Amino acid sequence: MATMQTWRKAYGAIKDQTKVGLAQINSDYKDLDIAIVKATNHVECPPKERHLRKIMVATSAVRPRADVAYCIIALARRLGKTRNWTVALKTLIVLHRILREGDPTFREEFLNFTQRARALDQSNFKDDSSPIAWDCSAWVRTYAIFLEERLECFKILRYDIESERLPRPAQGQDKGYSRTRDLDSDDLLEQLPALQQLLYRLVGCRPEGAAAGNYVIQYALAL
Repeated sequence: MATMQTWRKAYGAIKDQTKVGLAQINSDYKDLDIAIVKATNHVECPPKERHLRKIMVATSAVRPRADVAYCIIALARRLGKTRNWTVALKTLIVLHRILREGDPTFREEFLNFTQRARALDQSNFKDDSSPIAWDCSAWVRTYAIFLEERLECFKILRYDIESERLPRPAQGQDKGYSRTRDLDSDDLLEQLPALQQLLYRLVGCRPEGAAAGNYVIQYALAL
């Protein structure tokens, strides 16, 4: 088993190096493609910040919309083609980070893209290379469902509950810095079902089996 795992890690590293090499030669978006491959490589650790920042710069408001569209397609292709749970999970983490911390226009573009193609649909994803991979695959599917629900919630609310928050109150003031707390009764009743469904998906993200102790999954849970 140890020998097989070592072989898979070596094979994954070769695939990543090959993709980087091809991007350097063939890609019109060389730096972005390389950043995506390196942020979502086969190494079982969270995406490195320097690669994430390059992706976020490429999807900022000052960049052409064609660049943002290319990044979305590249991430969706990476997610759709892989059968490795580490690559799939890291790609979902990159998307989650951009949705939460990136430019708001990325959310709009990604929402439009997912209405044409179910980029986050991982219902058939399965990595059966080991018992650990099997458990982690189940969590990848759950995480993808949560991110789909997060986009659906954004579509209904028209704001992102994680990234669009009011300033934190000063010491001694009442708590309540989230924008949701400022909704009137009618708006709250209209948006409550979407918020409840998102909470349901969030609660469902509790990992089980070998996935419970995985560091990359714990990183994603902390986002």
